Amino acid sequence: MVFDWGSIKWLVDPDGVPGASSTLGEVIINPDRGHDRHEHPGSDEILYIIEGEGRQTVGDGPEFPVTAGDAVWIPRGTLHSTFNTGWRPLRILATYTPGGAEAALREVPGFVELAPGAHPTWEMGGRDEPRG
Repeated sequence: MVFDWGSIKWLVDPDGVPGASSTLGEVIINPDRGHDRHEHPGSDEILYIIEGEGRQTVGDGPEFPVTAGDAVWIPRGTLHSTFNTGWRPLRILATYTPGGAEAALREVPGFVELAPGAHPTWEMGGRDEPRG
């Protein structure tokens, strides 16, 4: 799944793995990008930061920094967002329990489905000016 802010590769999900009751995927958020606040009404989510640094919101609580090694639990139905504050991609392992919440992401504006084995590409905005 490719979005204007990054990409997600699902590793395990109920549609692709018979008998799976949870979802596991790698999320990559591009530098200076993030996703809008949203919720998963039927699933809890756990985020594990693999690499990079960012800002996280969960519910009405204050925004807080996240970096490699941090884990964040997001209860079902709780608004949340993640923003990459670093200069390299923010890599996250994300789980949904129960699985299936990822299906709603196909409705997000800007979503693009990639063929199996295809790699995402991004265009860099504002970089066309000559450097001097």
